[in-house]
Amino acid sequence: MIKSIIFDLDGTLIDSMHIWYDIDRQFLIENGIENPPGEISERLKKLTIYESSELLIEEFNLACTKDYIVKRIEELVRIEYEEKIQLKPYVRELLDFLDSRGIPYAIATATYKSLAEAVLKRCGISDRFRFILTNIDYPRGKNFPDIFLGAAEKLGTLTGETLVAEDSLHCIETAGRAGFITCAIYDESSEKDRYLLEEKADYYFNSIYDIKV
Repeated sequence: MIKSIIFDLDGTLIDSMHIWYDIDRQFLIENGIENPPGEISERLKKLTIYESSELLIEEFNLACTKDYIVKRIEELVRIEYEEKIQLKPYVRELLDFLDSRGIPYAIATATYKSLAEAVLKRCGISDRFRFILTNIDYPRGKNFPDIFLGAAEKLGTLTGETLVAEDSLHCIETAGRAGFITCAIYDESSEKDRYLLEEKADYYFNSIYDIKV
């Protein structure tokens, strides 16, 4: 029986993954890399913010610090989160359903906490989640289960009764290995991993509204 849900944010609750692909290229171009490789965003999305910064510095020989990259990318995406990014379809309807069942839910995300709070507040659902955990809270990121385990503990549920809803393959794999019930949600950015997501996740849904507990 599922007693709580841990949601990813980008690509799961909000339609934002395309923003990160654009921003990665924009940052590299403004730092002198005229033709950024097309696969760079795929590589970065599996890393924490600081791991991504380190990779960019080493791979492109950038003359800047990790802290500068972290801050600059936050600046570049802030307007998107504060003014433009929308919820994916049926998010409010699902939250209403969970509330009607008394099932608590929270967010575990690799996104900057200030941006997560900004978009959720603008969309009118920030106060519905028990809490938001980020890589600042759990620096090893979603290649390790720490953030999911920490969220389950705060929600007061065991791994085997906690559903993790994600759009990314590596996150589904991490949560599954840790004993969580996993649910993969379709997002265009993870289309290439669809068959693996269907295989690895306990559930695979084209729409978040299909989650029923």
